[in-house]
Amino acid sequence: DRNVILHGNNNEKEHIRSYYGCSDPLSYPLFFPRAELGWHRKIPKRDTEAEDIGADDISNDDDPGLFQQFAVDTYIKIENSRLDYMWHHQNKIRADLYQGLLDSIQAGEQNGDAIGKRRVLASSFIGGPRDKIRRYLDAMALVRKYGKPDVFVTMTCNPNWEEITRELQFGQTPQDRPDIVVRVFKAKLEEMKKQLFEKAILGKVKAYTYVVEFQKRGLAHAHFLLIMTGKYKYTCPEQYDRIISAELPNKHKYPELYKMVIKHMMHGPCGALNKFCPCTKNRPSCKNNYPRPFNETTIQGKDSYPLYRRRNDGRTETV
Repeated sequence: DRNVILHGNNNEKEHIRSYYGCSDPLSYPLFFPRAELGWHRKIPKRDTEAEDIGADDISNDDDPGLFQQFAVDTYIKIENSRLDYMWHHQNKIRADLYQGLLDSIQAGEQNGDAIGKRRVLASSFIGGPRDKIRRYLDAMALVRKYGKPDVFVTMTCNPNWEEITRELQFGQTPQDRPDIVVRVFKAKLEEMKKQLFEKAILGKVKAYTYVVEFQKRGLAHAHFLLIMTGKYKYTCPEQYDRIISAELPNKHKYPELYKMVIKHMMHGPCGALNKFCPCTKNRPSCKNNYPRPFNETTIQGKDSYPLYRRRNDGRTETV
């Protein structure tokens, strides 16, 4: 896309120069100093108030792609700055302890072209090898001290949350505003942690670990592993049924919960009913093993995965 910026030189008259790309995202405010998402015909002109623009000049031509590009370019700029610092400050992170050349010689490497100079990323670099190993060892230390996890909880981001949709401008979709989506998810994630660890809605938690991941569409989701105290450990199917249900809720007793389950928790149709469903595509059956068989009671299955109670009570729902 062709963008336009103002360019001045000493006493020369300010003139407009066509600009086809911008490697420095910090110059983006020159394009849109009022933080618009992109050019549109409603942007106030020089010496013209917004109220003076006629209806024919107003168009919803905002370019959400520019904001996406700004966010990505800014993130890359920050990460490149951190990588550049580590490249030139290897002595401060004690990279000399990693004797790449000596290790290669001891391993019997004779070809000098195969030996490079190792650059070590500090453990503070998120996503680096040392950062991942550190987090893994921390999680394993919890298991070694407190025992294996008892509960696995997943929290997903819903782009139709009211807190997201009410902040969108006309014509925008949630994927146009990742800044709003991640901030709302972060706030709800903190509330989720408060419910789990302070209010103990599933019981008293002794230790926990969690990770936040992003799906291909940019939506965040979090996975929690909870290690409960001895009094609140779940050891039998009857206790599983107290916190997990794989059945339709009572429509009259829990109407709101019933609507949420029907809208968000129903799988399919897939398998023989819909061979083009993503979970069945190029497969003989659903990869998630739906439809699941009915069970009158919860059964402790293989590999610590229980088979939840799904009673054949005759209740059906069309989705």
